[in-house]
Amino acid sequence: MWQGKLIGAIIGYLIGRIPGALIGAFIGHLFDVERQQRRGSANAASVQQEFFRTTFQVMGHTAKADGRVSEQEIQAARTVMAQFRLSESDVRRAIEFFSQGKASGFPLGVTLNNLARMIGNRLDLRLMFVQIQLQTTLLSGGLNPASRAVLMRVCQAMGVSEYQFAQMESMLGMQNRTANSGPRNGVNRLDEAYRVLGVPSAASNAEVTKAYRRLMNQNHPDKLVAKGLPESMMKAAEEKTRTIRAAYELICEARGIR
Repeated sequence: MWQGKLIGAIIGYLIGRIPGALIGAFIGHLFDVERQQRRGSANAASVQQEFFRTTFQVMGHTAKADGRVSEQEIQAARTVMAQFRLSESDVRRAIEFFSQGKASGFPLGVTLNNLARMIGNRLDLRLMFVQIQLQTTLLSGGLNPASRAVLMRVCQAMGVSEYQFAQMESMLGMQNRTANSGPRNGVNRLDEAYRVLGVPSAASNAEVTKAYRRLMNQNHPDKLVAKGLPESMMKAAEEKTRTIRAAYELICEARGIR
């Protein structure tokens, strides 16, 4: 973001010496900012398209990991599509991508590396991609050795650690149990809440609050969409922030934090 400033300053100097150079540099700066914003918008749109495609391709590949796609796995994929509130045309595209992923010879590594390259260093998007895959697998009946092996490859390509993956499992477990069966034993729920925030039970109040704020900022739905998360998948981010907030509130209640 310097070409516009330089060109503006040179032209301004030729016209009005130093005052002209200052004015030209400022105009060039405005040009650089506008160009960067246009480039960012175009890049986000490209990432959204690739994120959508790869999400359902990998979903199909994970479902076929044990050699066959069960009716429960198909239903899980349809449930996710319904949660995302996809349009009819997007549902057709998602089904097509799912079928591509479960086909023999699907290039999982190349596909994941391509998405990782487009996402770049945006860890929040990488985490959300893995979370969607894990959530769908849990909906289809849980992890088996074959599906876990695929998800570990996904984590490796996305730069997600085993600890972060375990944290997601706790978060989704808490989310699903709250939705399906209400509250569980208080001690277990509290342990789960600490795992969701990624802090030990011995952490100070300040450390708990810092972890909570970091996760809420990292998973803000609008920020994720601006970085490339398809708008249809915003619900996953919203559910994640609700679970993070519920975990924090449970810890605060147990500690008497107001």
